[in-house]
Amino acid sequence: MKVVGLVSGGKDSCFNLMKCVANGHEIVCLANLYPSATAGADEIDSYMFQSVAHKGVERLSTSIIMLRKLYFFIVQLYSQACGLPLYRREIHGRPLNVNAHYEPTDEDEVEDLYELIKEVKIRHPDVGGVSVGAILSSYQKVRVESVCKRLCMRPLCYLWEADQAKLLDEMIEARLHAIIVKVAALGLNEKHIGKSLAEVRDCLHELNAKYGVHICGEGGEYETFVLDCPLFKKRIVVDEFEQVVHLKDECAPVIYLSFKKLHLEEKL
Repeated sequence: MKVVGLVSGGKDSCFNLMKCVANGHEIVCLANLYPSATAGADEIDSYMFQSVAHKGVERLSTSIIMLRKLYFFIVQLYSQACGLPLYRREIHGRPLNVNAHYEPTDEDEVEDLYELIKEVKIRHPDVGGVSVGAILSSYQKVRVESVCKRLCMRPLCYLWEADQAKLLDEMIEARLHAIIVKVAALGLNEKHIGKSLAEVRDCLHELNAKYGVHICGEGGEYETFVLDCPLFKKRIVVDEFEQVVHLKDECAPVIYLSFKKLHLEEKL
């Protein structure tokens, strides 16, 4: 089946793409949603979409370092690595319909996803599936399924309800190199920002045993950004960044990494 990959820049959407390829599907294009410039910050509190690393996602559409803070770039890494076009759409909506069962709702953020995938379907009529990195969020899965049903497409969720401890190890063993770009849980702090999955693996297991922290971050405990994986012909290098404190708390601060400068590097 020909598939569009819904990507956030995080580990789950990337690993699901790897699973799609392993299961014989063909990724023909990618799609990405990014926060509105009017949001006024890198991090928006969306029920559906990861946005904290969007500057890193957008930066990869060009080799030029742009100075305008709110100028958004597209993921060129994926197109360079796989020869794939990438489509993007700004998130205008808000989480208005938060019911367990989703019905199309005007001005809901899910409708931004619908419009994005509809554009993909118009440009690529033979695309029949959508790669989605959902693991545990029924909220997210139900809404993606709603979008796919309306467009006569099939959601591909290979990570759905997987054992998180095994899944994290599988990602690491599969050479998916992702770093922590946001923390928001008891036991996680500034020292974990920028660390790789392999580097925080043992810590996540300890926090899971002590406090019930989801090992793959499904409770919003942390978010990631992928720098390299077997699908990439080039790796992402972070040249400049800063840590931003979103919420000060001695036990569970909310801190995220804001990318300032990145570049692509050839893989040996």
